[in-house]
Amino acid sequence: MKVKIFTDGAARGNPNGPGGYGTILQYVDSRGTLHEREYSQGYVKTTNNRMELMAAIVGLEALTRPCEVELYSDSKYLTDAFNQNWIEGWVRKNWTRGKNEPVKNVDLWKRLLAAAAPHKVRYIWVKGHDGHAENERCDRLATSAADGEDRIPDPGL
Repeated sequence: MKVKIFTDGAARGNPNGPGGYGTILQYVDSRGTLHEREYSQGYVKTTNNRMELMAAIVGLEALTRPCEVELYSDSKYLTDAFNQNWIEGWVRKNWTRGKNEPVKNVDLWKRLLAAAAPHKVRYIWVKGHDGHAENERCDRLATSAADGEDRIPDPGL
């Protein structure tokens, strides 16, 4: 099955401010019917990069069988890490940054690698706020999640 995942994370402009994520999964079933699932998560004190990773993780973890996935994100932090093989060095080969500075978010990178492992995933960067309809919806989900705890994650596929 082919699945498109559109993600966004929000930290409300503050590196340690309230964060949330929005994720939308789109897939077509065997009858040709388009389905969508939305996920978001309420207030948590964190950074935007962590929320971007969580948005991708939640989408991938929702899949119950191997899929061909296109994961869209407006986060260069996320897409560059995979498209330029940063993760291979940072997580699997234990690279360090600068003067042995530990790499941030290794816990989430490992969780993302585990979630992505059963799937064939392409990480696609889209410019934020460019009118891409699904990404704009994710942005709204992420913002509302960052503003409150009013959403309950969907049980998954």
